[in-house]
Amino acid sequence: VDFQNDQEEKCRIVFSVMEEHHEKTIRRVRRKPADLILPDTWEPSDQSCKRVPLQPSSTEYQNVLAQFHVTMLGKYSALIKIERIQNERWYKQYAAHRDDFKRRYPQIDERLLFHGCPSTSADKIIRECFNRSFAGVNGVVYGCGVYFHAQASYSHQYSQPNSSGERTIFLARVLIGKTCKGDKNMKVPPSGYDTTTDGQHIFVVYHDAGAYADHLITYK
Repeated sequence: VDFQNDQEEKCRIVFSVMEEHHEKTIRRVRRKPADLILPDTWEPSDQSCKRVPLQPSSTEYQNVLAQFHVTMLGKYSALIKIERIQNERWYKQYAAHRDDFKRRYPQIDERLLFHGCPSTSADKIIRECFNRSFAGVNGVVYGCGVYFHAQASYSHQYSQPNSSGERTIFLARVLIGKTCKGDKNMKVPPSGYDTTTDGQHIFVVYHDAGAYADHLITYK
């Protein structure tokens, strides 16, 4: 591709070798990995971490609500809000970890799973991610990591109400990778595995970048 730059030099990009040829110099072109680009749905922000309330009429809101509601029917009286979590540093760490999975596996197993917690813990998670300091909060039956579940109704039991009676559950992206049955003595997954499981709906993550909190659901 031929073009003229700001200094009115004639330039050419050779995509086969990813080089930019100027009249007097050759510069290597470094493309940003596609996975490290922030999601299109995110709002532009000068904040590194932001909580964005979704409009109930939006498709994004309705999609999250549908996944939450399918196993929570009759278990809540009101949905207060759904927020999109925009933590740029955390998301890029997760995207880099996902990119590593793509190199290791022909097909990656990435799922949307729930994680229930008190609102005070939710604030810490949004700032600091699902780090290992939270291990054991929701039990250690299947390993000493961070627990996620396919059904919101299971995570509901760990979403302790605050003084206003409000509860919080995350809907998170989780990298499953190669998984095996876990037990309470596992501090890390066995060699060759990425996560542990109960064999059905529970998955335990041991890597801080192994999950990303897409949305926080607040309800009563």
